[in-house]
Amino acid sequence: MTADENVPSAAADAAHAPDATDAPDMPPPGVREFRARSVPGGLALLFTLTGSLLGLGGAVAGIAIAANDSPAVGVPLLVVSASAFLTALFLMTGLNMVAPGEARVVQFFGRYTGTIRDDGLRWVNPLTTRVKISTRVRNHETAVLKVNDADGNPIELAAVIVWQVEDTAQASFEVDDFVEFVSTQTESAVRHIAIEYPYDAPDADQLSLRADAEEITEKLAVELTARVRAAGVRIIESRFTHLAYAPEIASAMLQRQQAGAVVAARQAIVEGACGMVEKALERLGEMDVVELDDERRAAMVSNLLVVLCGSHGAQPVVNAGSLYQ
Repeated sequence: MTADENVPSAAADAAHAPDATDAPDMPPPGVREFRARSVPGGLALLFTLTGSLLGLGGAVAGIAIAANDSPAVGVPLLVVSASAFLTALFLMTGLNMVAPGEARVVQFFGRYTGTIRDDGLRWVNPLTTRVKISTRVRNHETAVLKVNDADGNPIELAAVIVWQVEDTAQASFEVDDFVEFVSTQTESAVRHIAIEYPYDAPDADQLSLRADAEEITEKLAVELTARVRAAGVRIIESRFTHLAYAPEIASAMLQRQQAGAVVAARQAIVEGACGMVEKALERLGEMDVVELDDERRAAMVSNLLVVLCGSHGAQPVVNAGSLYQ
């Protein structure tokens, strides 16, 4: 192992640095993953099987020779062959089957000596301990959490994250249980994001949980990356799976949304009606169809606005006389 294998590069740290300014300040990792020294398991299996067979055969031969009144030759042969057989069996315990999507964290009397990521049969020092860690992509979905948004309204939300173990050494030695750590930090990040933004924002420039789900989930992913980086975990994706007002205020909030929709619709209708009235007056003036004084102009504007802005069909009244009578 070289010195460069144990020291993280500045480029790698910069690539994992979160963009969130309010991300938690996690302690720097005390250990980094590096490759363990191992040999192909097929070659090691061949040698150990050969040694065990030779030792077993020599032990049988030693017993036979000692039984034929030649103990001076048979007993030493039996001892050497038995020792070779036991040694071969002991060396065989260093074989490891590594499946795709798995890794083996190797320790020698408590000291981390590397990680085996090559799939297949590998052999390492039999005095070491090997702990299996899955490096497959995993999903974690939180329960439905009840929190207050930025406006103090109780809401319910849940999220699902896609994550993967990236550094097996940190996952093994920096936290007690990296699966439970990811679960707890995910719930904390979801709660923190929920209290930072309102469910609905009346101002178009303000982010809201309902209208700006893409931006909010990106911020959630950034915060999660900062939280679980100490455990050697990489966040691949995060999404909200449930977002709603709490049942006790859902009906009231629905009425508020309906009222807001009605007001917004009326505003659009009034703006459109004013533009249509302005165009109509300009068109009548250009065509010189009728000459309107201020009073007639005001009456026409009033009639057009009533017709255009009314929620029901207008009932026209035909005036057969003069406007001033």
